Amino acid sequence: MVVKERWFRTTSNRQVLAESTRTAQLRYNLSMKLQEHSIIGHREVEGPRSITSINPATEEKIGTVSAIEADGVALAVQTAKDAFPAWAATPVEQRQKILRRWLEIFIDEGEELAALMSAENGKPISEALLVDVVPACATLDYWAANAHKHLAFQPVAPELLLFAHWKTAGYRFDPLGVIAAITPWNYPVAIPMWEIVPGLVAGNTMVFKPASATVLTGLALVDQARRAGMPDGVLNGVALPGSATDALVDHPDIAKVLFTGSVDVGRHVARRCAERIVPSQLELGGNDAAVVAADAPLERTARSLVWAAFMNTGQSCASVERVYVVDEIHDRLVKRIVQLTKELKVGDPSRRDVDLGPLTTRDQRDVVIAHVADALAKGARVLTGGTTPDGPGFFYPPTVLVDVTDDMVMMHEETFGPTMPICRVRDLDEAVAKANDSRFGLTASGFTTSPETASRLQRDLRAGAVGINEHGIVAAGEVTGSWGGLGESGIGRAHGPFGLHELVNIKYVFTDPGDDDAAPWHYPYDEDFGQFIGAAMPYLYKRGMGKYGHVAALMSSKRFIQRVRKTTLLRNIDKLL
Repeated sequence: MVVKERWFRTTSNRQVLAESTRTAQLRYNLSMKLQEHSIIGHREVEGPRSITSINPATEEKIGTVSAIEADGVALAVQTAKDAFPAWAATPVEQRQKILRRWLEIFIDEGEELAALMSAENGKPISEALLVDVVPACATLDYWAANAHKHLAFQPVAPELLLFAHWKTAGYRFDPLGVIAAITPWNYPVAIPMWEIVPGLVAGNTMVFKPASATVLTGLALVDQARRAGMPDGVLNGVALPGSATDALVDHPDIAKVLFTGSVDVGRHVARRCAERIVPSQLELGGNDAAVVAADAPLERTARSLVWAAFMNTGQSCASVERVYVVDEIHDRLVKRIVQLTKELKVGDPSRRDVDLGPLTTRDQRDVVIAHVADALAKGARVLTGGTTPDGPGFFYPPTVLVDVTDDMVMMHEETFGPTMPICRVRDLDEAVAKANDSRFGLTASGFTTSPETASRLQRDLRAGAVGINEHGIVAAGEVTGSWGGLGESGIGRAHGPFGLHELVNIKYVFTDPGDDDAAPWHYPYDEDFGQFIGAAMPYLYKRGMGKYGHVAALMSSKRFIQRVRKTTLLRNIDKLL
């Protein structure tokens, strides 16, 4: 492991990236630095291993990043730990100013970042702006404007009359310490920013491990943060192979682990955190359903489903992966979906007129191929797509299937690719029952023009987010919208106040004036105390006139006479009557 004090990148990396994003319509002069090493405490740290970034559209090499091992992880965590006291003591308003500067950099470099993301991840550049860069900007903007409100002391008046004399009581929201963020390759900008920004503005320091497939994009975010003035050691980006991630999860100074990825790896992370009694927040994926009522707006429904199923080449944890359509509208909707799907352009994601790029990895395309083959073997029909194209790149066409049944793998496992299986159902009851028959529960959607049906679907669909006439996936872009699921979709919530409060110690604090020699509950326990507490309990909590039968016993006790503040009782007379 070698620590480098200077920043640098090679001309060859820049040239390779420019080639990988070539297009006749648009060329980017990428002045953005391509990071070749982990960034720990603002310094570049060279490791003994390497991660090669591959363009999934061409299968060409973009660049190579040196990768650290356990000793590099230890350095990153220690650096974050050392930076924590000063950062935690930094007023939240100062942290917000850094976010504002980071936002300015994001705006200036947004298209370059999208081009880099397109080269590594395979999504079209315009889509990268839409679903990664814009939500990241919104996240920076929201927390730069609102973090101080959600982190401010929250006073709460004591409910128990025995404590009504306290000078203050309420909640503090204190940082946890060093947080590890382990993020996937499908949204290599949006997902890290959803975790990093609230984590930092809450006063935590962080060690961020981007996915190996999009490591250049991830490290670019850390470079932006240091250029925005983030103090040394507050945000550390580590190029760490997936096989070495346990060194980060297991480190005794990690206060919480934020993980987004597959169920199997998430379960592994949760087990290892449980060994240390350390919390983990898991966003693991889904097999999300859409329910289409007979009165659904046909054109809107078709366009929403096509976008939500095929956007990002279907590589979204909240993609539409199952569609249940009531019989009356089934044939008309399927016809329109197929028409729209056939209009989609698949190809070089650096072109402005391309709708879908390749899948990000060969392994992920193999999963899609296997799921489609399983469905066909069990009786499904492909109406468009369904064949693997020749040539370089991990391309797969958007694929619409009908005559699907519950025993097909894609109907109960996450495909994470450009498929849309459509199932005909008798009525809404059957549709909701089938939609809920899943061990996942991230998002769902319902399509209807009836307010009553919309209300029912939002109530009955089992998911962390439910959209009407738009799939729940769009909620991921709303910074105030809670994000998280049920079952094997994960544990915890991200985004908005609920997400912020996952990243702090919610600390209840109170102040007794301390000017009484003894409180009513202090020792000794004696016969008089028994009379006092025995009368207080029914008087305070009984309903009706019967409560007043205990007044005499309460007020005649020495404990009440000597230790209860009568002025406090008068200020809370409403609780006594």
